[in-house]
Amino acid sequence: MEWRLLAGIPEEEVHDLLRVARRRSFARNEVVFHRDDPGDSLHLIQKGRFALRVTTPLGDVATIAVLGPGDSFGEMALLAEEPRRSATVTALEDAETFAVHRAEFDGLRSRHPDVDRILLRFLAGELRRVNERMLEALYVSAEKRTLRRLVELAELYRSAGGEIVITLTQESIAELAGVARPTVNQVLREEEKRGTLELERGRTRVLDLDELARRAR
Repeated sequence: MEWRLLAGIPEEEVHDLLRVARRRSFARNEVVFHRDDPGDSLHLIQKGRFALRVTTPLGDVATIAVLGPGDSFGEMALLAEEPRRSATVTALEDAETFAVHRAEFDGLRSRHPDVDRILLRFLAGELRRVNERMLEALYVSAEKRTLRRLVELAELYRSAGGEIVITLTQESIAELAGVARPTVNQVLREEEKRGTLELERGRTRVLDLDELARRAR
């Protein structure tokens, strides 16, 4: 398994870090941590998928990201003096992570000064992604935003055999796209007619990802 956050770090150092990390297992719908909890560790996703959720000013719960193997969460625990979790993280299925505490990561940073540069590059990429989403919300149609999130989810849910079955609800997809649920339902129905996907009970099966990606551009 390779993690984006650790890209560029020598392989032997990654192995050493994993040896001291704590392996965590989570059941479906189990909460890893809540928003505003003290942050003391970084999680490297080994298996399964996790939803990052926040509560809006109106009291609604919104899904802001879905992460899978090769992704990570809790990076700010490595940098802030008294870090607090910025979102609630919940396992969407049986899942596993490597939990790396700050002291362990600090040891890696002391041995390899380049780690700070790699970490900052990763966080800059995340900030760029947030900025792009803000621009999307202002200038991209609701239909195209929905298609783009579907393409991203398709990559995340692609099996080793190439099958793509997205097991998120339409409500969660709507939250990720920043649109209303009826909009997602309409887009999915139209794409089903085009033959790019197939709707099943509680699932979306992607049949033609290339065409879906073309329409999302």
